[in-house]
Amino acid sequence: MEIRQINQDFAVAGQIGAEHIQAIADAGFKSVVCNRPDTEDGAVPHAEVEAAVRAAGLEFRFIPVVSGAVTEDNVSEMSAALATLPRPVLAYCRTGGRCTNLYGLVQQTAG
Repeated sequence: MEIRQINQDFAVAGQIGAEHIQAIADAGFKSVVCNRPDTEDGAVPHAEVEAAVRAAGLEFRFIPVVSGAVTEDNVSEMSAALATLPRPVLAYCRTGGRCTNLYGLVQQTAG
């Protein structure tokens, strides 16, 4: 698992599994956001990750984003999640790229 820090409150990663959650909690993250639809090839069902996240005492949000097709609703949902979730937040998808792009769009709309 490779975590890429975007700033002190937000980082991204590629696909994670339940086995990664303790390391994520130990790294100080307070919340996890899944931006990967369960229907993508190779995706770990978000419910499996969510159960491990909640068992570790962290917050979880599922905001699936289709690769290459970020919608206004995705941006709005992510913005609302980031406004309310405890920080720092780790978001994940297949490679972390779509999370990074979504975060950039949230920042543009906030400015």
